[in-house]
Amino acid sequence: MLSNKEIVCPINLLNYAHKKKHVKVAIVNAGKPLPMLSAQDAVKENLIDPIFIGDKQQILKCAEDLKWDISNFEIINESVENKTAAIATKLASDGKIRIIVKGHIHTDILMKEVLKREYNLLGKTRLSHIWHMTLGKEDKPLIITDGALNVLPNIKTKLHILRNVVNFSNRIGINRPKIAVLSATEEILDSVPSSIEAAEITKLAKKENLNADIFGPLAFDNSVSKKSASIKGIKNDVAGMADVLLVPSVETGNALVKMLIYFCGACAAGVVIGGKVPVVITSRSDEASARLASIAAAVVALD
Repeated sequence: MLSNKEIVCPINLLNYAHKKKHVKVAIVNAGKPLPMLSAQDAVKENLIDPIFIGDKQQILKCAEDLKWDISNFEIINESVENKTAAIATKLASDGKIRIIVKGHIHTDILMKEVLKREYNLLGKTRLSHIWHMTLGKEDKPLIITDGALNVLPNIKTKLHILRNVVNFSNRIGINRPKIAVLSATEEILDSVPSSIEAAEITKLAKKENLNADIFGPLAFDNSVSKKSASIKGIKNDVAGMADVLLVPSVETGNALVKMLIYFCGACAAGVVIGGKVPVVITSRSDEASARLASIAAAVVALD
C-alpha cells in the first residue's frame, strides 16, 4: 500500500516564497546530510542565507560531500545539541536571523528554547503548527492544523490556531479560506465530544469576525468531497470544499499527514507560526523536497 511516488515541492508555494530573497536563517545542529541538502536546495532557490550551527568539521564534511562551497556562510561551532538550540534562539531574539530551521535535533529540545520568555519570540497568538499538503507540483494545497505542536488544544487555543492559519492562507493566495472543524461525524452527538466542541468553535469563530468560512462538525469525507457532502445532504460554504482542516487533536492531524505522505506520496511542508519568527520542525525522516517546501512555507509566513 505504500506509495512509490516521488515527493515533489509545490511550485505555487515556491513562487510565493520567491517574493522574498536571501532570508537569514539558522540551521540548528547542522552537519548531517539531509539538513545540509535541504539548506543547499533553499540557497539554490535564492530563498535563504544560512547560518550553520553545529559541529564545524561535520558541517564542512557534509558540504564537501555535496560539492557545495559554503565559505561565504557563517558557521558557529558548537557540538552540544542543547547549546545549538540556545544559540539559534538568541540569534532570533537579537534580530540576526528571521527563521529557525531544525537540523539533526530533537523537536522538544528546540521548542523548549523557543518558548523561553527571555528570548521574547512569542507573539500575540499562541504558537501553532500548519501542514501545507500537496500531491503534485501544481496541486491545490490542503492545510492541516494543528498536527504537531498543540497536543489536545482547548477551544481558546483552537481560536488562536484559526487566526494563525487564516493569516497563512491569505499569504498563499487563499483570501477567504474554507475551514472545516473536523470530527468523526457531521452531527452534534453527546457521545462524540469533538463534535460538540466543533459546533462551539463554529459559533465563536463567527464572533471573531475572521476572514474565513468556518464550519463544524464535519467528518473528513464531507469536508473534502462534494459528492460525499451532497449524498449526506450537507449544504454550507465549507462542506466538500475545505482549504483547511482544523483537527481535534495532534493524533488526528499527525495520522492524516503521515497517511497522505506514505500512502499518497504527498509533500508535507510544515512550519510553526504565530510567533515572531517561523520555526521549521521537520521530521528527521522527511525527504529533502519536503524540507525545502517547509523552508519555503516559513519564508511565506514572514511578515
